[in-house]
Amino acid sequence: NLFSSMILLGPKKKNPTKILKQFFLPACLCALVSELDTKGKVLRVLVSVAKAVALLALLYMFICSLDILSSAFQLVGGKAAGDIFQDNSVLSNPLAGLVIGVLVTLLVQSSSTSSSIVVSMVSSGILKVQVAVPIIMGTNIGTSVTNTLVAMTQAGDRSTFRRAFAGATVHDFFNWLSVLVLLPLEVASGYLYRVTKLIIDSFQIQTGEAPDLLNVITDPLTESIIQLDKSVISGVATGDPEARNKSLIKKWCLTYTNTVRWNVTVEGPENCTSPEFCWFDGNYTFTLKNVSETFNLEKCKHAFVNVNLPDLAVGLILLALSLLVLCTCLILIVKLLNSMLKGQVAIVIKKILNTNFPFPFGWVTGYIAILVGAGMTFIVQSSSVFTSAITPLVGIGVISIERAYPLSLGSNIGTTTTAILAAMASPGETLANALQIALVHFLFNISGIILWYPIPFTRLPIRLAKSLGNVTASYRWFAGVYIVCCFFVLPLLVFSLSLAGWKVLVGVGVPLLVLLIAIVVINVLQRKKPNFLPSALRSWDFLPLWAHSLDPWDKVVTVAAAKCCCCCKCCQIVTEKQDDEEQNSDEKDQEIHVYDNLAMTTEEKDKDQTKKELNILSVTQL
Repeated sequence: NLFSSMILLGPKKKNPTKILKQFFLPACLCALVSELDTKGKVLRVLVSVAKAVALLALLYMFICSLDILSSAFQLVGGKAAGDIFQDNSVLSNPLAGLVIGVLVTLLVQSSSTSSSIVVSMVSSGILKVQVAVPIIMGTNIGTSVTNTLVAMTQAGDRSTFRRAFAGATVHDFFNWLSVLVLLPLEVASGYLYRVTKLIIDSFQIQTGEAPDLLNVITDPLTESIIQLDKSVISGVATGDPEARNKSLIKKWCLTYTNTVRWNVTVEGPENCTSPEFCWFDGNYTFTLKNVSETFNLEKCKHAFVNVNLPDLAVGLILLALSLLVLCTCLILIVKLLNSMLKGQVAIVIKKILNTNFPFPFGWVTGYIAILVGAGMTFIVQSSSVFTSAITPLVGIGVISIERAYPLSLGSNIGTTTTAILAAMASPGETLANALQIALVHFLFNISGIILWYPIPFTRLPIRLAKSLGNVTASYRWFAGVYIVCCFFVLPLLVFSLSLAGWKVLVGVGVPLLVLLIAIVVINVLQRKKPNFLPSALRSWDFLPLWAHSLDPWDKVVTVAAAKCCCCCKCCQIVTEKQDDEEQNSDEKDQEIHVYDNLAMTTEEKDKDQTKKELNILSVTQL
């Protein structure tokens, strides 16, 4: 009746498909909605509110787990990071400084922590600002590994993993490409150092305080689990012998320091504080010194305050727990978002987030996204948290990679503004150097945006990330190879060559770099202008298959994984078989089984064994 009435009331030219779309289907939807009684409508609203509250709670736990993860990494490798920073002869090499920045940020999982170590070393005069510039570049690279690891948790679905991994690695490619251009420029001209020096000298900047925004919400939970004394890492880096024997776990939260003047015995008059406060008594020399004594008043209130475990053990415990909570929260967040963002809701949100402004203001959209990314990162005070939070949204398709790219660029700027405000809280005598290092970080990211964003042709990180996403979707194991090679093997290789000296570094690094550039140029020419190449170089078929294709490696990985899983499966089958035999041993004595054929032939046994192996392989396929 409804359909016939729509035909009668519809347009004169009766088009059934058009009538279905414009009249019948909306009317049916309205009828279905109207059929919901009051109880159903209230239940739907309550479910939606509950999902929103659960999503906020999971986001809160996700951010707290990232904070605990950073603390765990500092407990595991914090003093090692301080030791790495202590070798000034290595730090004078720009490449070594860059790699040390990457490795230290990987160890502590926080660019703000590694940057604060650099600032403290510059303030104390151990490092010069020029030497610290490459280290700051390295911290920018090291902080981008967190969202790449988060993307690995979405490897279950191929298309989701393709988008998520591409959305995460677009941040990596931006940082690496910026370093490839700006590090040689800095070594040749001192561009970042000179510009920031001019800014510092031009303005009368006064001290201030770093803001606490999101920390006000997350600190009650994270500080009830663990509290760290971050001055220990800085003390190790600056060469303080007492810091090496201290624990990173904070025991006393309220202390009182009393400074008094005492007569102190020194080795000679040259060690006196001043000639006025220097006197002699026989073979002894005395002087007047300020002696500080610290009194512990109140213990901290966190879970590990009274635990008698070394920092490494506590760090490993927190590392395992934080990774478990992080992965669980991330999986549940993706499930909730998928259930909430369905149908028309997902389409509307996707249009709002990914649609550009109308012509001729379409170019403004990307820059507004950069400002949004900077503002959100300023609020959460962590670029890792922000980029890790948008990675699942890219994976489920709500945010496009083209929109995630400017958001990631904005997060780079947002994390530097927090560092600038933190540097402004430094004492007056160290304010200039601390602020200059923070401005170096800011100017580095601004210069990278100028290089790789304004002109669409220069947005190479998007194309590279999409290509890598396609590869990792086909060969998921390659994502792990990428993370290990880019963030561990390559930095450690460059660091090892730097320890051997400039001659070894140039002798090994230059040929490898020339070979890499040649391969990239040949690949581009093969796709764009194959006629410019000799016939032998128009394809890589003259090389062995394993040298230009991932298929042989994929077979090796698949077989290795299948054998490993088969061993586990076979062990499980043997155990189950033994249990069944023990369970039925008494029954066999009492029951008489009659078989048509008591002995299976060899051929039937082989067929049965083959079937079992095929079933195991089908279960354990990647």
